[in-house]
Amino acid sequence: MKIKEILTQHRRDFTAIYECEHCGAEMKGSGYDDDNYHRNVIPMVKCPRCKKTAKDNYRPLSPKYSENEVV
Repeated sequence: MKIKEILTQHRRDFTAIYECEHCGAEMKGSGYDDDNYHRNVIPMVKCPRCKKTAKDNYRPLSPKYSENEVV
């Protein structure tokens, strides 16, 4: 899965529409805007339709705020 669109964000918590790179299925979900979440959690989310995870060439988004910023 990858983030298609971030709908809302409050501090580091966000709600987004995720999209499967394989079958195009979409799902709405929440997330946490830090480097670990973008690099390690999102690529491992299984698509509810085809049950696949992100491709090996997955490119994560950058967090809105750096790690040392207090939001």
